[in-house]
Amino acid sequence: MDVVTRHIAGDGVSEAQWQACAWLDALPVCDAATLLAGHARLVVVSPHPDDEVLACGGLMAATQALGLPVVVMSVTDGEACYPDQSAWPPRRLRSTRQQELARALDCLGLADGDHHAFHIDDGAVAGSEAALAARLLALLRADDLVLGPWRLDAHPDHEAVGRACALAAASRGCTLREFPVWGWHWLDPQDASHAWASATRVSLSAQLMQRKRAAITQFSTQLGAVDGLDCDPILPPTVVQRFERDYEVLIG
Repeated sequence: MDVVTRHIAGDGVSEAQWQACAWLDALPVCDAATLLAGHARLVVVSPHPDDEVLACGGLMAATQALGLPVVVMSVTDGEACYPDQSAWPPRRLRSTRQQELARALDCLGLADGDHHAFHIDDGAVAGSEAALAARLLALLRADDLVLGPWRLDAHPDHEAVGRACALAAASRGCTLREFPVWGWHWLDPQDASHAWASATRVSLSAQLMQRKRAAITQFSTQLGAVDGLDCDPILPPTVVQRFERDYEVLIG
């Protein structure tokens, strides 16, 4: 992968471009039950509150419906997303984003689930990467299916969390699959077959999609649906569209 192309900027690749991608349309498809066969838990490691819901909220809800435990591990609280907004300083964002995630998990049927928050500083995960890997290793089990961010996602926190997940999962001997978040924004669809050669589409029912869409709407700060935000939101409609499909993509 050419590192020069790994840059998050502008509106990015449109959803229409992705929908026109023959490779994406031809990906092998499975459902949650097939993906989870042989695993006792689903463990989702998220760099920031909202990444887990955007990338695999449907699978999380499906896992809960199948009666398997879902463990959510939040690495940061996402408090650095609006550094120049006086109405939304880090302290306020930290608290608000935790509340948004709690409401989103409730939408997915996971209000009483197992949630670990590590509170590592947003934007500084790379400096705590080894410690994060050790904390993950202590919590993982060999029969877990672990979902972590793609190690080339272009956001430094995502990449650091992805590397920590890979190290911890390999050390514990459990299965790891990666989810792209910002990769959908900057990756040329013509390069996807190379970058995501081992990808799978996890199909979602209409009911699961309804739950996921409701969960996404809970992240008001990221959607710009709050007072006092004087800039473009992190998740404008052009970004959210990529996560409203009737499937989710996992790599590995």
